Amino acid sequence: MEHTVKNPNIRKLTYSAVCLALCLVLPFLTGQIPRIGQALSPMHIPVFLCGFLCGWPYAALTGFIAPLLRNLLFQMPPMPGALAMAFELAAYGFLTGILYRVFPRKLIYIYITLLSAMIGGRLVWGAARFVLAGLSGSAFPFSAFLAGAVTNAIPGIILHIILIPAIVAALDRAGLIPHES
Repeated sequence: MEHTVKNPNIRKLTYSAVCLALCLVLPFLTGQIPRIGQALSPMHIPVFLCGFLCGWPYAALTGFIAPLLRNLLFQMPPMPGALAMAFELAAYGFLTGILYRVFPRKLIYIYITLLSAMIGGRLVWGAARFVLAGLSGSAFPFSAFLAGAVTNAIPGIILHIILIPAIVAALDRAGLIPHES
């Protein structure tokens, strides 16, 4: 017997809850080696997926809540980094959700959506870190932005580019991604 959820908002809420739970759990896979976890950015994966699955409102909210809730529960990521990360992940969710609905449903556009969201989210993270540094009276130089957003993130960027389009394409083939107009 096939069970389908008739109300798309219930489906999106359920997917969002699963993505939020994954945001809380996935970092434990790399938690023993913090440098690996920072490099692979495991919390980013469910937020990107949420954008593809649920659209921007659900994904942006999931992205914003995830690092703050994880900080509250496990003190990781530490503040003020968790706050900057909340804005970053919200931007990932927002941009992924918007762009995936705008572009045609072809594999190349999954990549374009993902890469655009990655760039936009990293710019938002840099802006948030800059503002937070200014509020605390410290500096956030451009070299720190490049290190945090690009150089140190290369393993995660590669992982996300390989993993996320494959998952999205499989979910789409399985009929688990709603096709909305």
